[in-house]
Order: sequence, then C-alpha cells, then structure tokens
Amino acid sequence: MAPRSRRTAATEVVEEEEEQDGLQRLHFDKPLLGRPGKQIGVGELLTRLKTLCEELRDMEQDEADRDSIVPVAKELAHQSLVQHKDAGVRAWTACCLVDMFRLCAPDAPYTGSQLKDIFTLIIVKLMPLLSDPSNPYNGQHLYVLRSLAEIKSICLVTDIPSSNHLTSALFTTCFDVLSGPSKAENGEELSKNVEHHMTAILSVLIDEAPTLASEVVDVIVAQFLWADPITLANSSKGKKSAPVDAKQATLLRKEAPPAYNMAKNLCNACPDKMARLIGTYFSSVIVDFTTSGSMPSKSRRNRAGSEDDSEDDGAKGPSEDEINDASKAHRLLRELWRCAPRVLQDIIPHIQEELGTENIQLRQLATETFGDMISGIGAAGPPPRPELNPIAYPSQSLAPPETVRAYNFLTTPTSTMSFPSQYPGAYHAFLQRKHDKSPIIRASWTTGIGRILMTSAGGVGLDTDEEQRLLKYFADCLIDSDERVRLAAVKAIEHFEFNDIVQKLGSNGGMSEPGSILSNLADRVKDKKNVLHSESMRLLGKIWGVAAGAIAEGNERITTLIRPIPSRILEACYVNDPEINLQVDLTLYESLLPLGYPPIKPRAVANGGSQVVKDSQPNGDQGYTEADLDKLRAERQLVLVNGLEEKAKKVFFAKQGNQVAGATYMEHFLKMCEEYNGGVMNTGAKEIKTKLEGLIAYYAKTLPDSSGVSDDLWKFAKAHDRRSYQLIRFCMAPESDYRRVFKSIKELRKRIEDGPSSSNVIGTLTPLVYRVSLLCYNKSHVPAIIEYSRTDDYSLGTTAHEVLKEISTKHPKVFSTHVKDLCKTLENEAPSEKIPNPPGAVDDLKACASFAKKFPKDVPLNTKESRKLIQSFLNFARYGSPAKAAKHAVTIIMMSDNKKEMHAKEIITTSIQNFEYGCDHWLTKLAALSQLILLAPHECEDETDPITDIAVNNVILKAHPTTPETEVDWMDTPDDDMIARTWALRILVNRLRSLPAEANVEEVARPIYAMLNRMVKEGGETSKKKNTPEGHKSRQRLLAANFLMKMSCYRRLDSLLTPADFIQLALVTHDGCAQVRKGFATKLMKYLGQGRLPSRFYTILFLLAYEPDRGLLESAVTWIRSRRAAFTMRKETILETVFARMLSLLAHHPDFGTDNETLKIMAKYILYYLKSVATQDNLSLIYHVAQRVKGVADNVNPSKQADENLYALSDLAQALIRLWEEQNGWSMQSWPGKLKLPAGIFKALESHERAQEIANKVWVGEDLAEELEPLVRDAIRTKKRKALDGGEKPRKKAKAEKGPKKEKVKSERLVKTPRKKRRKGGESEDEDDEGRKIPSSGPRRKSERRSNAKSYIEVSTDEEEDAVGGAEAEADDLESELSEVEDDESPPPEDLEMADQEEPEVEPEKEIVSESDVEPEPEPEPEPPKKTVKTRGGKNTNGDALKPPSKRKAPESVKEPTPAKPTRGTARGKAKVTGDEVSSSPVANGTGSVRRSGRTRS
Repeated sequence: MAPRSRRTAATEVVEEEEEQDGLQRLHFDKPLLGRPGKQIGVGELLTRLKTLCEELRDMEQDEADRDSIVPVAKELAHQSLVQHKDAGVRAWTACCLVDMFRLCAPDAPYTGSQLKDIFTLIIVKLMPLLSDPSNPYNGQHLYVLRSLAEIKSICLVTDIPSSNHLTSALFTTCFDVLSGPSKAENGEELSKNVEHHMTAILSVLIDEAPTLASEVVDVIVAQFLWADPITLANSSKGKKSAPVDAKQATLLRKEAPPAYNMAKNLCNACPDKMARLIGTYFSSVIVDFTTSGSMPSKSRRNRAGSEDDSEDDGAKGPSEDEINDASKAHRLLRELWRCAPRVLQDIIPHIQEELGTENIQLRQLATETFGDMISGIGAAGPPPRPELNPIAYPSQSLAPPETVRAYNFLTTPTSTMSFPSQYPGAYHAFLQRKHDKSPIIRASWTTGIGRILMTSAGGVGLDTDEEQRLLKYFADCLIDSDERVRLAAVKAIEHFEFNDIVQKLGSNGGMSEPGSILSNLADRVKDKKNVLHSESMRLLGKIWGVAAGAIAEGNERITTLIRPIPSRILEACYVNDPEINLQVDLTLYESLLPLGYPPIKPRAVANGGSQVVKDSQPNGDQGYTEADLDKLRAERQLVLVNGLEEKAKKVFFAKQGNQVAGATYMEHFLKMCEEYNGGVMNTGAKEIKTKLEGLIAYYAKTLPDSSGVSDDLWKFAKAHDRRSYQLIRFCMAPESDYRRVFKSIKELRKRIEDGPSSSNVIGTLTPLVYRVSLLCYNKSHVPAIIEYSRTDDYSLGTTAHEVLKEISTKHPKVFSTHVKDLCKTLENEAPSEKIPNPPGAVDDLKACASFAKKFPKDVPLNTKESRKLIQSFLNFARYGSPAKAAKHAVTIIMMSDNKKEMHAKEIITTSIQNFEYGCDHWLTKLAALSQLILLAPHECEDETDPITDIAVNNVILKAHPTTPETEVDWMDTPDDDMIARTWALRILVNRLRSLPAEANVEEVARPIYAMLNRMVKEGGETSKKKNTPEGHKSRQRLLAANFLMKMSCYRRLDSLLTPADFIQLALVTHDGCAQVRKGFATKLMKYLGQGRLPSRFYTILFLLAYEPDRGLLESAVTWIRSRRAAFTMRKETILETVFARMLSLLAHHPDFGTDNETLKIMAKYILYYLKSVATQDNLSLIYHVAQRVKGVADNVNPSKQADENLYALSDLAQALIRLWEEQNGWSMQSWPGKLKLPAGIFKALESHERAQEIANKVWVGEDLAEELEPLVRDAIRTKKRKALDGGEKPRKKAKAEKGPKKEKVKSERLVKTPRKKRRKGGESEDEDDEGRKIPSSGPRRKSERRSNAKSYIEVSTDEEEDAVGGAEAEADDLESELSEVEDDESPPPEDLEMADQEEPEVEPEKEIVSESDVEPEPEPEPEPPKKTVKTRGGKNTNGDALKPPSKRKAPESVKEPTPAKPTRGTARGKAKVTGDEVSSSPVANGTGSVRRSGRTRS
C-alpha cells in the first residue's frame, strides 16, 4: 500500500469539518476518461489512478460519502480503462475497483454488464499474472486478490447473468496459478498468501453461488489426481513417466503442492455443498457403472455357494474404458476420504450398493476402495514395503521403533475420522465380503483387512474387541480354500513393520498357538502351491532374521512369538517336495543364517592399527577381528539350534550331516566335468558322458523343474570353467575357513553371471553349492562354540555341547584342528577323588570320544606333553560324574592311547578293588567296567568272574530301596540305585557283545537272557518277594526290552531270542506306563531304521493299533509308511511278507479269542497294518500271504488251539483285505510268485488231506463278515476325507453295473529281494535313553485286558507317501557304506528315522497341505551298484525266504507239500496253498458277500 500523501493545513481543516458531519467525501476530482481528440496520456493516467487508489485506501466503508465516490466509480468501469492496453493501467484500475466494491458494499454501483467486464479484467487478465512474482505490478495484483478475499466482493460474480463461464475461469485460473511453476525470471516462488487468499475467494464463491458448473467440480477434483500415480504415469511422456525410486528421498516432495492443498481446504471449508457437488460428479461415473455392471446373468447362484471360473467373469457388463474410468474414480474417492471425508457422505451409500452387485470387477473395486478408506490410504497407495534385513547388525529388532520408516505425506496412512463409527452400515457390508463366493473378492477383502490392521484404521485406532475380531478374520484368510486369498494374506503381512508384527499380529497369539495369524502363516510353508510356500517361507525367514538379535538378548515377548519360526520352516522338509526343500535351503542360508552376516569388514591385525577398518555399525567404533565375526555367526547358529523343536532339530542336523556325502557326490560330479572337458574327450567319451548323465539326472531329481536343472548343469559342464570347479572345492574342503567359503561362493556367482551361460545356471547351482558347503559346521566356528560351551553365555552352553557333538560325529575333519583345544579344556576340568568335574565336562568328553572313534590317532595322547592329559582321562574314568563321564573317558583311552592295555588293567583293578554297594564313586566304577568289558575284553578276561559278581550279586540282586519317589509309575529322574542297576545290566549285555566268534555264546547267554526275559514278562519284577517299587519296575522292564533288542542286532545273539520270548517282548507295547511304551517303540524304530534288527521286529510296531498316545501312534504310522516307500523303490517286500509273522503274533496274543467280539478287536490290528502298508500294488501280495498262513501249522506253541487261532486270523485277514479293496475301488490281481514262510514260527502240515480240510473250512462266522464292513469304512474314512480335502478327486470304484466282464489276470514279474548286507558283529554300543523324561499321554493299559480305544489318526494318501521312497532307498545304501555304527549313542541316519506326521488346521472346504512326513533327502553315494541278487539255482525268491549269508546254518524253511512251478507269461486264475487249489476267501465258500476280482472259485 502506498504511503499517505502530505496534506496542507487548509485541506486538513476542511476534512475535519466534513468528518464532523460523519461522512468523508472523495477529494479526487481529476477526470479518468479522455475527451475525443484529447486522450489522457498513459503516464498521467497512471498518476491519477495511483492518487485515487491511495485516497480510496484511506477511506473507511462506514464513513465514506457514497455520493462523492459513485461518479468516480462509474468512470472506473468504463471500457477504456477496464480494457486498456497498458498492463499498469489495468492493474491500478483493478485496485481502485476493488476499493469501490469495499466502500459501496453491499450494493456495487455497477450494472451487470459492467460487473462482467470488471471481473473479466480481474479473472482473465490479472489473476494469471500472479504466477510471476517478478511482474512489476505484482503488488497491485496481490492487492486485488487480498481485497476480494477479505471483503468477499467476489460474491458479486453471482449477480452477473450467465456467470458460469466466469466462475469456471476463476477456478481454472486459480488452480493453474498454484499448480504451475513460478514464472519469475529470478526463480522467486509464489507467496503462501496467494494460496491463502485464493482459497478464501473460492470458498466464498462456493458458498454464495446457487449452483456451480460441473466444470468447476472437475477442476477441484482434478487436483487430487496429483496423488494418483497411475493417472500421472498415463498422462506423462518420455522420461517423466519413469517412477521415482522410493529410496531416493531427496527427489520426493516434502509436502503437497499448493493446488492440492487448496482443493482439500475448499472441500473441508464447504463440506455440505461440496458433498452434493461431488456426489453428483461421481454418480455420473459410479452409478452408471453400477447399473451396467449389475445386469442379470443367465444363471445366478447363491452368494454363499461355490463358484466356477465362469462366475469370476461376472455378467456381461461395462467396457474396458468404463472400468478404467470407474477405477480412476474409486482412487479419487480414496484420496478424498483421506483429505476431506465429509464430502463423501452422498457417495458412500453408492459404494455400499456396489458391494452387492453381481459384477466381479465392480465388487472388487468397491471392496478395495472401502478397505483403503478405512485404512486411510489414498490414491498413492499404501506405504512402501518395509525392509526386513536379516543381515543387519545390530539387529533391527533392537532398533527404536520410531526410526524404522520415514514419513511421506502421500503414502503415510491418515484418516481424520473413524469410518466404522461414521458409516456403520457400510462397514458391516464390507466385513460381509469375507464370505463372498468369489475368491477374487475375498482376496481383495483380505488385503483391505491387512491394511486396516497395519494402519490402525488410518491412525484413528480400533476398539480392542473390534481389533481382535479383525485379527481372527485375517487369521482365517491364511487358511482359505483358495490360494489367491491365502497369497493375499501373506502379501499383506509383508507390509507390516517388524514392531507391528510383534505388537499387532502377535496379540492374536504366538507361532505355537494353533489358529493364530502367525501359526497359520507358518503353516503356509507346507502349502501345495509353490508361490505360497516360497513367499511365506521367505517372509518368515526375514522375520526371524530380524528377531534373532532380540531373541539372543532374551526379549520374552519376541522369543515367545517368533522363536518357533525356524522349526516350522525346517519341519516343512517332511513334506519331501523338491520345491519346498529348495526354499528351505535358500531361506536357511539367506535369512536364518545368511552368508553375509554380519556385514562388517574384519579388522586387519598383521600391520598394526594402520589398516583398521572402522565398524560401520552405529554402536561400534573399535572394529572387529575375524575371530569376533566368527563368534557372532556361531552365536546366531546356536540361537537358531537352541530354539528348534525335536523334529526340526533332526532336519537341521541331517542337513549338516548330509554335507559329507553330498561333498563326495559333488566331487565325483566335478571330476566328471573335468574329464568331459567341455565335450572334447580323447578316450572313454561314451563312458564319461554316461556317468555325467547319471550324476546330472540325480541332481535333477533333487530340484524342481528337472528338465531345466538338467539343461543348466549341462551348460555348466560344457562351459568347463576350471576356476569354478576349484571354488566349489574350496566350499567343501574341511580346511577352508568361513571367509574363504563365503568369498568362494561370491566369486562363483559372479563368474557364472558374467559368463556366457544363462542366468538360470546360478539359480540351479546355488542350492546345490549350499548343500555341500561348510557354512555351519565350519572350522572357524568351532572355537566360539567351544567357548560358549564353557561360559554358557545367553544360556547357550547346552546347545553348544550338542552342536560340538554333532560336529565331532558327522564332521570330525572339521573338528580335528580344534581337538587339542578341547583336550586342553578337559585337562583343566579333570576331577580328583575329592573334587568333582564341572557338569559340562561330560558333553566335552562325548564330543572327544566321538572324534576318537573316527580319528584315533589325532587325539594327542601319545606325545611327550600328553602325560597330564592321559592322567586327566584316567581321573575321569575313576572319579567322573555323572557316571557317563567314565564311559566316554574309557572310550577315548581305548581308541587312542598306545598304552591302553596297561591303563585298562589299572582302571579294572581300581574299579573292582573294595567295591561295595554305595561306596565312593561306585556308579563311576560300574560305568567304567561296562565300557571296558566291551572295548577291552582281553584285558578283562582274567577278571570276568569278579566283574560279573559285582554286577549280579552286589547290584542286581540287592533289595530295592523304597522311597516315596520310587512308588510312582514312572521316575522322571532315576535314583542312584536304578542307575547302578542300569550299568550292571549293561555289563552283562556288553560281555555277550564282546565274546569272540569262536566262543560258546549260548552257555554264557542263557542266564542273561533268562533274567531279561523274566523282567519283560513280569513287568520289570526281579525280586522273588515281589516287592520291587513301581518306579523301578517300569524302568527295569524298559531296560530289559531295549537290551534284548540291542542283542538281537547281532545275528549270533538274535537266535537266542525264542519265538515265545519274542511274543512277550512285543507285548511291551501294551505296557501300562506310557513312558515305557514310547521309549520301547522309539528305540525299536531307531534300530530298524539303522538296518540292524531282523525283519521280524517290524511286526511289533503293528501292536500299537490301540495306542492312546496320538503322537506315538502317528509317529509309528508315518515311519512305517516311509519305510514302505523305501522298500518299494528297492523292490523289496519286507513289510508285505512280515504280515505272516504279524498274524502269528496275534494268534498268541493274550487277549485273543475266537468269539466275534474278540475277532473284531483283532481286526483293528490288521486294519492298522493295512493303513500303514497296503497299496493298490502290494495288496495282492498281502492277500497271498494271508492265504498261505492257512496252509501251515503253528510252531511257536504247537497245539490244536494255536492252529485254529491262526486259521481264524487268516480268514479274518482275507475278508478285511477284500473289503479294503472294495472300499478303495481297487482291482486286485492274483499274486504270481511263490512264497515261503519262516520255519521258526510255522511248520508244514502233516498231509495234503489236512491242508485241503483246513482250506475248505470257514473259520469265522457269517455274522462277523457282515460286521466287518463298517470297521473297514471307519478305518479308511479319514484317509479318503484327507484326499478330498486336499483337492484330490476320490478314487472311482469299479463299475459293476455293466455286467460281468472277463478279467485278464495280470502276469507280474517276480519281485527280487536284494540280499541284505551282513551286519557287522563289532558294532559298539549305543547310549540308551533311559534317563530321558517321556511324558505320559494316555491311560495305562495292561496286556491282560482288551482295549476298545478308538484311533483318530488321519493318514495321508498313498500317492503322497510313495513319492518319498526314492530318497529313502538311496539313503539306506549310502549310509551303509559311508558310515559305521560305532556306538549306540550315535543317532540313526538322518534319512531313516522318521518323525511325527503333522496336518495343519485348515478351513473345512479344503485342506491346503498334504504332507508325507519323511526325513530330509540325503545325498546318494556316487554310482550306487544295482545288482540283482539270486539264490542258489538261479531261482527268484521273495520275502523271508531270502536269508543273508551267515556262518551258522539257517533253519530250514517250510516246504510246500506239492510245489507247482508257475509258468512265466501265463495267466493264473487259481491261488495255490500247499500245492492245491483252495478257496481264496473265507466268505467265498458260504456267504458270497465279498466281491472277487481276478480269481476263480475252486
């Protein structure tokens, strides 16, 4: 504003006089309009206008004399001034005009046409110039703008007739000025006052105008498109369309542009009117689109019903352009809700109507829009996905939560009001989309719910109950029947910050709580869909990788919620799907234990401090040495293992254990590649190529997309990069430290990526290299693990001991460089007669003993400096506690000491001398003697009688002490008396195991076997007075049973366990104590998995049919079925032929009877066998075995009753098998081979007539046959239901309505059972797990009563289990050659021992995961031999008739009275039993109720 001019004294006197009258007159009296022929010059005119403007500014509206200013006002409206060609004249004229508006308000002295000219000047001519702050008349322009805003004279525009174009021009001009760049040459930006005044002007106009043109609404709404990246991308050209990298924060706007803010403020300033205007605007798009999208389709289904693919397309609705327009409109609605939610009050009901339309696309738009509105997410979309970095150090879980994500005003969710509170009906309609029939809608709804939870409803917050309800809904989405919904849920979780995952999702329950979000997410790692299990596994791995730091620090909440993640990931290996196995490997080494962790360069120490690389971490400035980094990696590995559950721990250790075999195989592959020489070979080209093809074929089977893997490996072989070969060898070499392995993998990747091969080669080689590299059991980690075992930092000591034992057992070469350090530790921990050793020393001794068995010469016992170390081991053998320390110490001495004979005698003398029950170190002495009598039998020969006397008379025959602790059914921790009896029994058993081959074993073994059998038969009772405490009886029965099995691992001792005693041993599965049953079954599966027990022991597992402990029952079923698959791959029929032994075992069951009720109980055992073993391929053989049992007599306890029991079971089994066939819809053919039954339990019938008589007689009643069908249906119902839930079609039953059809009897080739390898007689002992706590999980059951417990186990489909056979078959051969069973303490091979079967909870509509529980697939041995073993005479044999070679004469097999040689290639319609034609079914001779297939009547 110009300063006031100086006034003369006379003028002031006149003003004072006028003011006394109350009005102030205008003194300006110069003309503003020229006369014709005498126009006013521009300069003079500008002067007059300035003078007039200054005077008008000083006048107040209430004090101005209207009569004096109206003439001047009319002059100002003349066209010569308003439309003057000079910009200055127009600017000053406009300033005077707006002052006239102010002084004459509310009635401007202008006509409508004059107002039109005035506002055309202001709006069209002047206001666009505001975009140039450097304009010389910018001050006048700003004055005009401010006056219009403050005086609100802009409302005069509404008095102009047909002013819509002016109104539209005003809005357009204002937004153009604010949205465009500044036009000032000096780069000066627009003043903030411009935005403020324009907003005020437009707000007044919106309020005062009776109507606003649609173009005005278009202009306002168009400003919100600035936040819509899709619209901007479509409207941009060239480089402008390239998206800005979200990480380059400096390139992003820090605040919204002025035009966007003005549009937002206009909407909020006039909410009611803008609501009507915007409602009209959007209704033209949304309502019309709704109408076009809701046309009736030909067939409408119930919304809750199922939907096929055609329904997703919806009715014939809108065009693509309409869809694009509607999508754009819905995105604008999101932004409007975020900025001005009150203007949408008329639109929300329309969107709610969209939720009910039949058109899929429209419902999806509405669902997505409501979800984002409630979340406060605008058109720019959700915030960028947070970066969960598992490699970061320190861990992101230890960082403060406010520093995680940077603020972005566009993508940061914001909502100024609560949508559920404002629009409860619409909110409820949105929630109902959870049950939408279309998975596309449910997937969009899932994304919306995830965003609502992530943003806490746009920052408004959710009621606690409402939040828990949404969390429950979200958890259900993770188990939806459609994979698109499940994937949407997983993707939604990826947008949560780590702290939100813990605080928000964690409030629904932890990973170990079934049905929670985290638990359901973990279940997705076993999902059938590749994209689901890969995405969920990758996400879970990152979550745990970030949480690892907090878990190590002991954060209880994070530990409870997230610690089980690695277990769930590793347990997915039991599905045995190549794609899942691949993802497990990638997740393990990229998220759980990432190769690059920690991302710190080590400090160089060779040249002093000049080369120190400072720590890049915020809390470190001292630098880290290589040893420090190794310790950090070892700590993370121990934290991982410490949190693993038993099944997952087996997988982890198995993966590390398979590295040795995998490295052997990889070495063969690399050698073949070298010999292949890129395809250029001089000699042996065909043989080399054949071998390479075999190796590549194996690797192709271990990864998904076999053909692609094969092509990639051939490319790698043809590239013939010798450096790559060497890099892989570096990764496998035990002498390579971690840094070398890491750099080798890094260089290998770079070489392959830079090479001529395609990028797929690195994707194929990476998991293969991970599997053979020493990444976990690396020599760099061993010192740190040893340190943790000593210090027990973070309570990782026990885990460190466990890992050390695994390293020493599976990777002794890695351990060898640090065995001296371990021995030094043991030397310092050695006990004395008065000072005990620390508890952790036992684990150190165990690790050292495992190493000594593999590399006895590498234990430093025979050097000049080893005198103190030897004495330390001797002290452990004499005074170690617990007693196992003595056992391990003796093992080390006997394996590695050159003077072991002398030291053995010294220990024997010390242990025997003055031994008394309860004397000092008496348990240690017993343990040392038990190991010495096994490993040093020659040194113990002279002292055998005293040692035996100590074990028997001084311990076993001593009276049991009675205390309150011993009166319970099971002692979790055995007392000293029980521990002593365990070692004493071990002394007796080890004596038998150590006897030389030429010794008379039977004479020595008879009393020992008698004692053990008595313990088993009498429930652990050893006292004639029957006063043994219950706790001791349970443990003694388990001990005796396990020792009997251990001795049966030796062929010469197995024959001493008679069939009658074997039956008593099998009945341990019916013990009343759950811990006894579980301990016995676990040990049985372990020995069978190692291939150490004869096949007859498989029959014991089938007595678990009534096991009340569901976990044990499922574990046994899973294990049996995995063995079945392995035997099938090897063409072995062990489990099928063992059925005869099972029937014999049932015939001598103490609960057996021939009444119908008892036979129905026995049927449960047979059905349990069929569920575990029977397939469509082997059912005919099982049936044949059942028939053959009817053609022999019992030889266990020969009697007429025993024979009849056997025949009744044979008929019962045949009837059940027939029903099993019918219920499964299978077609069973006659078994073409011959089968011999074991002579030990069966004998031949006395005559052919007797055989015919038995065969023709039906041994079960007709009424029982009718009652069996419901039993069979119940047995397989869960199996079929699982197949259906998993998305598989049920097997179709054979069509019988077409009439009888002549069936062609299949002629099958005889299946050869390969000859078993001879067991090694020198297998050393194994540590029994008697001291382990086994929880009780069911009521006690004695074998004397019948159990009617119902089994609820659900088993997976046959096809799933058969898929695992290849891995197990290869694993058996591999383990037999690459590993030795040195001691019972060593665990079974990773590929054999199975774990419990899991079935994740899912929605009733569909079971997502179909799991075949198997151990991780091991690497096979290079070029496994495939030889067919033939018996004498070249005849094929089958089943138990094939006996491995043995020095002792095998018992003769039962011979058929009239053997008939089958003719190869001909159909057989008659089954032969003892040479004659007999009926093949017990009911076929009378009832005819069982359908026959492939056989004829006799």
